[in-house]
Amino acid sequence: MPDLSYVHGASEKPLLGEPIFHNLRRTAARVGGNDALVVPHQNYRATYRELIAQCEDVARGLLARGVKTGDRVGIWAPNRYEWVVTQYATAAMGAILVNINPAYRTSELEYALNQSGISFFILAAGFRQADYRAMLAEVKGRCPDLREALVLEDGWDALKRDASKVDVAALREIEESLQFDDPINIQYTSGTTGFPKGATLTHHNILNNGFFIGETLHYTEKDRVCIPVPFYHCFGMVLGNLACTTHGATMVIPAEAYDPVLTMQTVQQERCTSLYGVPTMFIGELEHPRFKEFDFSTLRTGIMAGSPCPVEVMKKVNTLMHIPEMTIAFGMTETSPVSTQCATDDPLERRVSTVGRVHPHVEIKIIDPTTGAVVARGTRGELCSRGYLVMRGYWNNEEATRQAIDDARWMHTGDLAIMGDDGYINIVGRIKDMIIRGGENIYPREVEEFLYTHTDVADVQVIGIPSEKYGEEVMAWIKLREGASATGDELAAWCKGKIASYKIPRHWKFVDSFPMTVTGKVQKFKMRESSIEELGLEKAAGVRTA
Repeated sequence: MPDLSYVHGASEKPLLGEPIFHNLRRTAARVGGNDALVVPHQNYRATYRELIAQCEDVARGLLARGVKTGDRVGIWAPNRYEWVVTQYATAAMGAILVNINPAYRTSELEYALNQSGISFFILAAGFRQADYRAMLAEVKGRCPDLREALVLEDGWDALKRDASKVDVAALREIEESLQFDDPINIQYTSGTTGFPKGATLTHHNILNNGFFIGETLHYTEKDRVCIPVPFYHCFGMVLGNLACTTHGATMVIPAEAYDPVLTMQTVQQERCTSLYGVPTMFIGELEHPRFKEFDFSTLRTGIMAGSPCPVEVMKKVNTLMHIPEMTIAFGMTETSPVSTQCATDDPLERRVSTVGRVHPHVEIKIIDPTTGAVVARGTRGELCSRGYLVMRGYWNNEEATRQAIDDARWMHTGDLAIMGDDGYINIVGRIKDMIIRGGENIYPREVEEFLYTHTDVADVQVIGIPSEKYGEEVMAWIKLREGASATGDELAAWCKGKIASYKIPRHWKFVDSFPMTVTGKVQKFKMRESSIEELGLEKAAGVRTA
């Protein structure tokens, strides 16, 4: 009988059985004088001892403002030191942090505020061309749960001063009451129903995932990790922050949002040993005209994740960027997020052609999507994962939770994968038609339902087409209403400010009909094939990925 596609990550290292802030305190007790958080663009530095004190002040400030354990605290900001402090402060007093994507616009913001029931909202004044204050003012009257909003530029210091109104002992008492299975974080992931779903993650989920990521990368208090990926996503706050704080390493934040020059400059100035990014980011650095100006000799390791990695890019990162122990990680928000990762000493061929092997304390099986039976090694099927890393469920959405997590607590990822005889896993496609553009997950149904609201649009189908720069780009096939004459540029302009810019289709095609099966189902694979041919994207479509 052939070996089946099932593995479990046996490990001699036990899971951490504690809430997040308990763990941070233990790290601070061990390496209190070491740099914990360095944010050059804000001229900010804090040791572990100082970070603990600042988190306690913000936690007590939140308590003084009436925030209680289990309340939802939203944060809408790019990568700033206040984001990190808020992450650990809410963990200290048991509030549930709700991450709001900095690219969100009014319709998405309103939905997230109401769906999660955010009562206290922390936001930046704005980011890039977006005026967060104005957008919040536009939707606030339609968000009944929202009790208070604090703009970082105006109210952060006042929040910390309010700590004096709450005794330290009161915070400690709350800390001691927290359980590691308590929910601590809600992260929105786009849904095939057209509405984002709030993956609800516990202390246990994300603390352990961060810990074992750090273990895989052999982090110690000597490591300094450059984190140009966003905090609102697991990549920043788990693979980045929690992997660091569980090991006493330093979180180094190069900019509010990804900038190739600031990233390379920060690696050099702060003598970083590890660098993160989606493939697009590494491509942006490697191809930048100033690349050769910077010294990467301190780098040792890192993570490339978020979207499929072109093999040639990985090879250049290993050699030209002097990152011999670069790894690829794979997972999803609902699994905290990492379920497989390469080892730092895996042969280069394994690290450039697979997503590694199962993580410690995690089970993976690959099943026939039709029957649910585990398939033989080397056979394509749906990847499912189980263990400490599987989310509690989607916030206030039992139906979607039941569709994603079966009765045996297996998370069905929707990813098609092949497990080799040696346990290494290749991702070969997706059951669902999700688009991954530069590390951002985009669900066509969400964009389609939005475009349907335009008066000129009779019907719309959204697909992902290959892009050498981003992995995939968004394309919309539009059937206009009779007599309408909207152009792609006009529709793109109409989308601006209403949905996140990365969701706005880059390519538009106007048609009278869509390719269909005899039963009336749209054949998106045919749309993709013809679009690749019409747009001359054969080269991008042929890029090998892990």
